[in-house]
Amino acid sequence: MQTKLTLRLEDHLIEQAKSYAAQAGKSVSQIVADYFTLLTSQKIKTSMPSTPITQSLRGLLRESNLDEKDYKKYLEAKHL
Repeated sequence: MQTKLTLRLEDHLIEQAKSYAAQAGKSVSQIVADYFTLLTSQKIKTSMPSTPITQSLRGLLRESNLDEKDYKKYLEAKHL
């Protein structure tokens, strides 16, 4: 079931959303629905949503020999 939702946004944001939707070949409603779906799926995966920068760094050190113990040693040396 679909229900109407009214959003109050600045005019420039509405224009940007319409432009983005047109380029993506979707309606603004579909873009908003996709975004809400993304937000709720991220909450299930993590207790705190990640910023785009954090997401881009995730897994970066997977192939290194560093682990959590190394990080704790670093913090102890830094703060003691």
